[in-house]
Amino acid sequence: MKNGISIFNGLIWVLTWFGFMLLYTFLDVAVWKKIFPGWQKYFHIIVIILCTASFLFLLVRKNAFRIEILKNISGKGILSAVGCSILFFFILDKGLDVILANAFPSSEASYQEALISLSKTPIITLIQVCLLAPVLEEILMRGFLLGGWSIVYGKPAALLISSLVFALLHFNMVQTLSAFFCGVVLGLLYLHTESLFCCILAHAGYNFISYITTILPLCQK
Repeated sequence: MKNGISIFNGLIWVLTWFGFMLLYTFLDVAVWKKIFPGWQKYFHIIVIILCTASFLFLLVRKNAFRIEILKNISGKGILSAVGCSILFFFILDKGLDVILANAFPSSEASYQEALISLSKTPIITLIQVCLLAPVLEEILMRGFLLGGWSIVYGKPAALLISSLVFALLHFNMVQTLSAFFCGVVLGLLYLHTESLFCCILAHAGYNFISYITTILPLCQK
């Protein structure tokens, strides 16, 4: 990103995306579930796609922000991204998340309920969790916030603040603390490679590993 942004401006755009999230969640629960229960999951994913596309369009148009996903791709960057995905799985899924689950049982219960809900629509969940979320979150968190804040406040401060914002977007204590760790590592990956593609790959790769080890087994129950 060539132009710096203020913390206030960055947070406004995070809140804007939060508004889109509230919109598609409200439509799913209050409209599609009641009026079109048999088609709920299809309407839901379509609205998520439309919300994601609309938000990115506004982000680009209002900030003269260029989304350059295919810029600065290298073999070393791709290997680093794959390594980050594996690192996340072993440190978080097999380590920190287990500790946090015991420390915050109510949050863990809510998280498990969310996983069970996601397991009911495995294909749509795959699209949402392993494609849409990584693309949107890396463009917003790393490309826009980290890139823009680095110009104004310096890389260390931008890395810390963007990681905190990324963590807070996950709401649940079990996810929030893990997301902060992910935010720091993904931020370092972005600062090192200057590649959105590598960040998206690392994020999507981790989500996919978690998907096949956590969500898919629930589909069989």
